[in-house]
This record gives sequence, structure tokens and C-alpha cells, in this order.
Amino acid sequence: MSTVFIALQANEDTRPIIDAIVIDNPDCTVNRQPAMVKIDAPGSLTVRRDTIEEQLGRAYDLQELNVNLITLSGNVEEDEDTLTLRWNS
Repeated sequence: MSTVFIALQANEDTRPIIDAIVIDNPDCTVNRQPAMVKIDAPGSLTVRRDTIEEQLGRAYDLQELNVNLITLSGNVEEDEDTLTLRWNS
């Protein structure tokens, strides 16, 4: 099974986002580095707006993710509620 990943800057703004990604992707692996957090997941990884909003305690536009996004790996499927990474076969 192929692995996908997303890497975000390590800062106060991304902590609740990372927590939300882990909640929605229990099989993921979180690799914390001094300036970034890389989250690997087997097969696919989904970022959900509503879970981030629960963690932040405010409304969240998934486009805000781009402010702290370093890189990602996988084909992106995105709408206003979810961002999913997976390799199409």
C-alpha cells in the first residue's frame, strides 16, 4: 500500500489542525521536526473542515491550510469540506 503525506509548519496555528488530522486518520504516523510536522498515512489521508473547527473552536476555511502547508504527496481531491490525499491506481 502506498503512503501519502502532508507536511505543515510547526507552530501554534497548526497544533489544532494536526490534532484534527490525527483524529480523522487514526492509522497515520506523526513525525515532529523542529520546524515542521510530517503526517504519513497508508493509502489515503483526509483533512476535514468540521473536525478542525471543533479543535479550533471557530469557523475554518480549508484554504487557510495553505498558509502553513509545506508540501504534500498524493493526488489531491478537495471540496469546501474535505481535502483527501491518495494515489490513484
